[in-house]
Amino acid sequence: MLGGMDATTPLLAIDRATVLRDGRALLDQLSLQIAQGQHTAILGPNGSGKSTLVKLVERRLYPLVHDDGTPVVRIFGRERWNVAELRSLLGVVSSDLRREFEATHERAIDTVLSGFFASMTLGLDHVVDGGMRTRAVAALARVGAAHLAERDVSTLSTGEARRVLIARALVHQPRALLLDEPCAGLDPGTRRRFLDLLRQLAREGTTLLLVTHHVEEIVPEIGHVVMLRDGALHAEGPKAGLLAGDRLSSLFDWEMEVAHVDGFYDARLR
Repeated sequence: MLGGMDATTPLLAIDRATVLRDGRALLDQLSLQIAQGQHTAILGPNGSGKSTLVKLVERRLYPLVHDDGTPVVRIFGRERWNVAELRSLLGVVSSDLRREFEATHERAIDTVLSGFFASMTLGLDHVVDGGMRTRAVAALARVGAAHLAERDVSTLSTGEARRVLIARALVHQPRALLLDEPCAGLDPGTRRRFLDLLRQLAREGTTLLLVTHHVEEIVPEIGHVVMLRDGALHAEGPKAGLLAGDRLSSLFDWEMEVAHVDGFYDARLR
């Protein structure tokens, strides 16, 4: 148990979060709670506030403060975190993160090792011990990327880079992974292999928070759906009730029909 946290402590609790940019509300009084072990898809059209929510959780953006001083965002029950400590519990994988790492021209193994220090690169003051290196190699192997260890991350394909970033998140054996549009830019075969990896991680006990606007990326292990629209909560609840034609049509403002095959959903425009 960390700081009094147990399995009943919500993974994520957001209370009336408002984020402004140039006078416009990117998030507007958003309240949301996600339990540990509650695999969740955060679904919405472009501009719905999904990426802003991710940056809020990452501590890249900060919400307006409540007048009464009550916390707006709590992660695993706490309002304030050291970033390195938080990453040991909640790993983050996003396209923004991939672009940042490409610019470093680090080897993939060093990118994974940098996860121990919550840094972009290994600095002279970062001491990597044998245990860290063993865990980094094991994390790459776990995601099927051991053969990429010596490659420059800027030379990796989109799918290869995603696997390396997941390995970086997994070196801490975090309780949860926050994945922001993780399948963007993947071809159909690579996407399916990537989704198979996410299914494996979910079955092994890592809570998935999947941010997407593609219904077909919601793996069967995810049972809860949060719908965002215009920076606010549009709906939330069990997947079976929300991944229906009428609910998705309302969310995306377009008539949609839904098929359900082998645990996956597929939504198409009518």
